[in-house]
Amino acid sequence: MSSTNNGFTEAQKNYLQGFALGADVARKVKSLPVLSGSGGMAEAAIELGPQGVQVASGTSNSSLEAKAQDRFLAAGKKLSKEEQAKRDKDGLGIWSEMKQAARDNQFPKGTDVFLWKFHGLFHVAPAQDSFMCRLRIPGGELKSWQLRGIAELAEQFGGGYVDITTRANLQIREIAASGGCAVHEGLADLGLVNKGSGADNIRNVTSSATSGIDPKEFIETLPLAREMHHHILNHRELFGLPRKFNISFDGGGAIATLEDTNDIGFQAVRVLDAGATAEVPAGIYFRLTLGGITGHRDFARDTGVLVAPQECVEVAHAILRVFIDHGDRTDRKQARLKYILDRWGFPKFVAEVEQQLGRKLRKASSDAYTLPRAPDRWAHVGVHPQKQADRYYVGVVLPVGRMTCAQSRAIADIAERHGRGRLRLTVWQNLLIPDIAEADLDAVKREIEATGLDWNATAIRSGLIACTGNAGCKFAAADTKGQAMALAAYLDERVELDVPINIHVTGCPNSCAQHYIGDIGLRGTKVEAGEDMVEGYEIVVGGGYADQQNVGRQLFSQMAFSDIPPTIERLLLFYLDERRQGESFAAFANRQELSALLAAASPTVEPRQKKAVCL
Repeated sequence: MSSTNNGFTEAQKNYLQGFALGADVARKVKSLPVLSGSGGMAEAAIELGPQGVQVASGTSNSSLEAKAQDRFLAAGKKLSKEEQAKRDKDGLGIWSEMKQAARDNQFPKGTDVFLWKFHGLFHVAPAQDSFMCRLRIPGGELKSWQLRGIAELAEQFGGGYVDITTRANLQIREIAASGGCAVHEGLADLGLVNKGSGADNIRNVTSSATSGIDPKEFIETLPLAREMHHHILNHRELFGLPRKFNISFDGGGAIATLEDTNDIGFQAVRVLDAGATAEVPAGIYFRLTLGGITGHRDFARDTGVLVAPQECVEVAHAILRVFIDHGDRTDRKQARLKYILDRWGFPKFVAEVEQQLGRKLRKASSDAYTLPRAPDRWAHVGVHPQKQADRYYVGVVLPVGRMTCAQSRAIADIAERHGRGRLRLTVWQNLLIPDIAEADLDAVKREIEATGLDWNATAIRSGLIACTGNAGCKFAAADTKGQAMALAAYLDERVELDVPINIHVTGCPNSCAQHYIGDIGLRGTKVEAGEDMVEGYEIVVGGGYADQQNVGRQLFSQMAFSDIPPTIERLLLFYLDERRQGESFAAFANRQELSALLAAASPTVEPRQKKAVCL
């Protein structure tokens, strides 16, 4: 082929002139620099697809993400707008643009809103015309001085509070356009790197909240979460996923980690001598589960694979490589790991992972190992002994996962004064203060109460989970945090339970509060009320996790929030009247026909006075 004066071949010149997206592609092929899979810079290239159709490649041939995109384009398919945005511009290479936008006090527009999320900054308009900044806190462990520093950033640049999420993570909200980069820089000064905490990346890696302090855990998992965190940050190809991805390590501690809701769940198991083989000697392993996404009504499923602790990160990397190669780049709704598993089946997927690893994975049937004890649903609140002599942790109750900056500083002070200056966040939207001597417990309780928080909780409040809601999220259809607190106040006045109940309140189908796994789950929706549309919820019942794993059944498709507190009151009173010895609400609800639950929830049933019972 002959060359043009601009350096293009004649075929390339014809392509650029005739292709419908020529202007866009021309920008790419004029040596647009992008990060390659190995971290270097590379020029864009043009390759021939089927029947000689030329495909513009936004990155070099060494980029795994670009190769995956190219395969879809070569097949005549159109990339999703997010994939095209990543192809046009490197999300990790826009810092100068972000700094200029901050100087101009301008929020990102168009697909830049998506790309800013690579740096943990979410423009959450129209709910709030501000940034939310999502952090990365691997395993949920914070030092007291870090929490104090986060509080200072939230006070100076945000709304004066911090939110704890269901990934044992923190968010700062109500950040002005001029303050986004300053918060990012302030976090880095605190030793917190939040690159890739949003967009199509691996989210905060979770582990057992009581790792290293739990008397009955099988293995410490916090070190593995940290190792995975640093592995992600130092492997550029892991920022080229087709969609977000969750990884969790459960070591068998008292507090549920909800690893079964993650794309990759590592569940600690113990192989005893009786179940040991040459391939699987006695010891502690992780059972590998894949494909959890409860917002799509699916838990992670067992692969039949056991992974030694030192192999976990390597195996996770191989799984991610397969996901990068084969995840859908055209339809966002089908781009999660679950959908590859649904298309292929588990045997094919595991075989592909083995090919990436270059070796076979260790297989074992479930009768070869024992699982840890069931989690304790009270273990994330109140006082509990550690495995260290004369040391206790105290679970602090945070109202639907929020605390003010003043409360954050006070908690940091308590951890320094009475503990070792460390804190643990949990997936239950609260935190633990570990390492307290028995002699100091009364003082710690008083000091927590003096902040306006509590270390004790009712059965309703101990399991109350709520996402941000429409006060701070553009997708939410209801004020989840405010209405969750109103619901808890109503129920606490009228119903006394002797067992914890999980009520999960989420604002939209994304289900950040994981409503399908709650004893009672609420999902925000709009409900007709005469000529108006009011805030309401879908109601599901009977969800569970861990040893009680189950997806809740829909009881009501929509109900105005004003009707929900008395409806749930009637359901709980029906449970107290009719339950069997030791029966949880979820087990009770799943034993009932939906017609019986609907009848009990009917407003024709007169609510009774507060009732206290004991099992």
